[in-house]
Amino acid sequence: MRLPLPASKFRTGLVLIALMATTVTVAACGGARNRPKLAYEERPVELLYNTGYQRLESRRWADAVDYFQEVERQHPYSEWSRRAILMQIYAYYQNGNYAESIAASDRFIQLFPGSPSAAYAFYMRATCNFEQIVDVGRDQARAEAALQGLRDVARRYPQTPYATDAAVKIDMVNDQLAGKEMNIGRYYQRANQPLAAIGRYKAVIDNEAYQRTSHAPEALYRLVETYLMLGLKDEAIRNGAVLGYNYPGSPWYSEAYALLVEEGATPDAAPTGQRESWLRRLIPG
Repeated sequence: MRLPLPASKFRTGLVLIALMATTVTVAACGGARNRPKLAYEERPVELLYNTGYQRLESRRWADAVDYFQEVERQHPYSEWSRRAILMQIYAYYQNGNYAESIAASDRFIQLFPGSPSAAYAFYMRATCNFEQIVDVGRDQARAEAALQGLRDVARRYPQTPYATDAAVKIDMVNDQLAGKEMNIGRYYQRANQPLAAIGRYKAVIDNEAYQRTSHAPEALYRLVETYLMLGLKDEAIRNGAVLGYNYPGSPWYSEAYALLVEEGATPDAAPTGQRESWLRRLIPG
């Protein structure tokens, strides 16, 4: 049996992953187009499972879940139950039922922690949180949960394609969380609260993961601005020097260099990049 990885918004072209060596033959099964309401009835496990798998291949996600749940109810802790939970994880995900997919992933991890397929459950749990990340102006609880889950995948299963995809997503989540810090910092700066703004900008440049994001050069530039607002020219020059050393070709350093020169300072290194426009110096929001 094979389960496809989710075709997420940020999919990196992963190939299909074999979760089990056994190939399941899907029996032909007719039925009405409307989702059946399954009553408890002793049925061969192969029939229940294969009918659910057929519904899955037909993209009838909710119907598939019903059959796989019936497999789990009638044959708990069995090999069939293990497979059925994996299928529920995927069907819930495809149907946009993220909470249910996460719950099924948690259940699989609790029941079968030593299974090779636990990698898939960990990955799907992280992916469901990842795909619920909202814009930086809102609460980032999902981003934090996604980051923790993706790190789990990378740490537990480093030689798998799941870990490869997790590494890409980790960088995206770090960029998101750094963006959140920048968004709050700009808010404080607009509100003429430079000390609060500095705390947020420093959170970006002091975090090794955030240092690799696209927000680091702006964070250093904003520190130059805010320290000058406070009259702390030496601190402004120091952060401008860090910006120039690490990002000499960045437009943010060109802006910081010009700002320091206007304030009578003489930075050690001239910028190698071009200033884009005076609009770059405005605080968005």
